[in-house]
Amino acid sequence: MTAIRARVLGLAAALILLAVAPSRAAVFHPKTFMLDNGLQVVVIENHRAPVVTQMLWYKVGAADEAPGETGLAHFLEHLMFKGTKDIKPQEFSKIIAMNGGQDNAFTTHDYTAYFENVARDRLELVMKMEADRMQNLRLTDAVVLPEREVVREERRSRVDNDPGALLGEAMNATTYLNLPYRRPVIGWDNEIRKLTTEKAIAFYKEHYAPNAAILVVAGDVTEKELRPLAEKYFGPIPRRDVPPRVRPKEPPHHAEKRVVLKDASVKQPQWLRTYLAPSYHEGDSKYADALQVLAQILGGDTSSRLYRALAVEGKLAAGIDASYQPASVDLTEFTISASPQPGVPLEKIEAAVDAQISKLLEQGVSADELARAKRQLVAQATYARDSMAVAARLFGVALATGGTIEEVETWPERISAVTAKQVDEAAAAVLVPRNSTTGELLPQPAS
Repeated sequence: MTAIRARVLGLAAALILLAVAPSRAAVFHPKTFMLDNGLQVVVIENHRAPVVTQMLWYKVGAADEAPGETGLAHFLEHLMFKGTKDIKPQEFSKIIAMNGGQDNAFTTHDYTAYFENVARDRLELVMKMEADRMQNLRLTDAVVLPEREVVREERRSRVDNDPGALLGEAMNATTYLNLPYRRPVIGWDNEIRKLTTEKAIAFYKEHYAPNAAILVVAGDVTEKELRPLAEKYFGPIPRRDVPPRVRPKEPPHHAEKRVVLKDASVKQPQWLRTYLAPSYHEGDSKYADALQVLAQILGGDTSSRLYRALAVEGKLAAGIDASYQPASVDLTEFTISASPQPGVPLEKIEAAVDAQISKLLEQGVSADELARAKRQLVAQATYARDSMAVAARLFGVALATGGTIEEVETWPERISAVTAKQVDEAAAAVLVPRNSTTGELLPQPAS
């Protein structure tokens, strides 16, 4: 049960989900249907092995929390394992394990997801259990308050004792002026410790409804087999009114920002640059596909511009990459991150990155690197067909953030159609200083 604590630090994983989209239209051939109570069900057949992945996605995350209640969505994710009227606290995962499966969950700003990997003959069991805790969660102070301390300890170990995570939090809080993405998914400790059983129950009742969820099942199962199971276990759950996802708008940015964190425990300095960017659903969305190609050109792999210039030719960076995650309810980021070679100051890294960005903005992208970047992205897509988990996650992320199945299936065609002019225009619109936040992680000099 892990939280994605910072959008900046989670961008690489999120990009993978998009980079492994299908290599041609309708590779996954998903089937979808809607139950009468509003639950959307997606079936992705993969008969290579007699196993299935079930994922239940709720359209609620940390960005949907009320002010002063940071960490509540992630806290509830923990509490969903605390039992129902039929399953005792902590028994959910034990039952899955006893049946040879694995389960877990994760929370982001935009969604919360629960998943199980099991043999196909155990699908009915996990579907029954997941439907059970959608409506029958039982929470008391006896289980809630100790788990609150578990979450506080998780924050201490994964964030407060990790300078990189602290830098990510600070950069989020600086990158966004008004959007709730500026708050950490795991929450601020002073607010976590004020979360109560009553607040958790209220959040559960407000957001955990079938009409605010997507059930994705990938693997050795057909729609004909799955539909009666979904209707049997999820169908009887009544739909409820859920609050609309109304969020404040991000105002225009007028100044570049810089965040510097120094800590005695830092062994490897880091340099980060985030640019506020449009997503599929907010801002100038017309740039979203071109920005994915731009990220590949700039820092997608060892043949990218930044890697060749800073790591291979300049010997300045031990590693450098660029990433962009367009599947977001609101605005998102285009990120560049680098680790310097020993003894190389971050000023040299930044100057070299800025020089490459200026060169790209002045000269544009070449036909060769455009073709190579698109070819690399689409080639990576082929491997997604072998992974049930990736397929289920890909569709879940898209649908939970406002996308459609068609948009996922046509991704390769859209990427293949991106032109050099579109990439140049996207770079000019996004890679501007006023949209940027630069982060430095440095060792604290001895006093």
